[in-house]
Amino acid sequence: MKNAKNTYLSDRRTAVAEAKIAMLNAYRAAAAEPARLVRQAERLAIAEARQERRLARERVITEERERLLAEATEQQAAADAATRAESEAREIAEKNRIARVIEDEAARKSERDRRYANRKARQA
Repeated sequence: MKNAKNTYLSDRRTAVAEAKIAMLNAYRAAAAEPARLVRQAERLAIAEARQERRLARERVITEERERLLAEATEQQAAADAATRAESEAREIAEKNRIARVIEDEAARKSERDRRYANRKARQA
């Protein structure tokens, strides 16, 4: 025999209604309990502290990322300046070499002209 008691629908309805009222009263009593309010305040404080630590970590990461970016930019600028200086030095060296070649050619021509003039002077 599972349920020897013979219950009618109205009895079950009243039992359910009373159980709902009892649960609601228990919830209201628990909601107004000071210890619960203290625990809830502690949880809020912990959550706020956790949020603050997360924000601090994000700030540190952002600052580090910005620092690395600035360093990379500085290194790139230094590399560009070194490349530019090397290129300018090559250009100057090339111009100097060309100037020396031209001077040498002019000196050879003048020497050739001098020898030619001397030869013509001896022949005359």
